[in-house]
Amino acid sequence: EKFKILKNEGNDFVKEGKYEEAVNKYSECMKLNTKECTIYTNRALCYLKLYKYEEAKQDCDHVLQIEDSNIKAFYRRALAYKGLQVRKKNMAGI
Repeated sequence: EKFKILKNEGNDFVKEGKYEEAVNKYSECMKLNTKECTIYTNRALCYLKLYKYEEAKQDCDHVLQIEDSNIKAFYRRALAYKGLQVRKKNMAGI
């Protein structure tokens, strides 16, 4: 029950564009249930919006260990890799 409330609060923060707050809610959810893949893919989305690509990749990796065919996890991990590549190129160009 508490898990559902936290998840819904996290989802509401995402809708409002408050990604840091959403990350905190999803992280609290994970303390209650580590098997719920949606929480990880949702948190990965927030990390992508915050340009925290490494963290997003790790959440997606975690999901894919549980559900190796999770499309959202594959897609968001690809976005994370893309973000990491762009960052690397920008660093090299400096």
